[in-house]
Amino acid sequence: MYVGILSDVHGNLPALEAVLEDMPAVDSVVCVGDVVGYNPWPAACVDRVMNIADDIVQGNHDRMVHTPHVYSNPLARAGLEFAKRQLSHEQLRWLEQLPRKSTVAEDQFLLVHDHPNIQDRYVFPPEFETLTKYLEDRRGLILGHTHVQHAATIDDKLLINPGSVGQPRDDDPRAAYAVLDTDEQSVELRRTRYDVDAVISKVENTELPIEIGTRLLDGS
Repeated sequence: MYVGILSDVHGNLPALEAVLEDMPAVDSVVCVGDVVGYNPWPAACVDRVMNIADDIVQGNHDRMVHTPHVYSNPLARAGLEFAKRQLSHEQLRWLEQLPRKSTVAEDQFLLVHDHPNIQDRYVFPPEFETLTKYLEDRRGLILGHTHVQHAATIDDKLLINPGSVGQPRDDDPRAAYAVLDTDEQSVELRRTRYDVDAVISKVENTELPIEIGTRLLDGS
């Protein structure tokens, strides 16, 4: 079984469309959260992910779009305030009702946006070895949140962060995603280019801070 894995789309429609065009044939698509936030297409990205994802869990931006004022980071706050204005009541309710955790491939792989046991905690690659104790008899874990693409096999468990579709932060500006082969217990980490200038132009035509667009140029 081949599973396309998305994470941290963050309202970046050109990046999402580029990833879906680049993605090879898969049996299902999953998303490990943060469909909205930052970039200027929150509603379109919600609609697209709703239509193509077979499983999705809630990210911190999806959860906090109702209360953007809690963010001290001005870019995160601005993106959520924008998303809250743009999203329909039905879209907001859909985000609100997303589960924190799910599973894929007959419960073999756990899906969670952040840390499997501590909500909102970042888990960077050097800490992957701390996660296997939460997996019990599952074969692996898929998470996001850091925007840093990485995969590792530890204690026979496959741990995957597909990276961010819409706002990479690992010094590679290309949109990131992954394809999991559940039969072979292997993953392909993939990147694809998209029109960053189109995002910057769109940001300039909204009330969003221009840095939301320009930071995409170097993947930081």
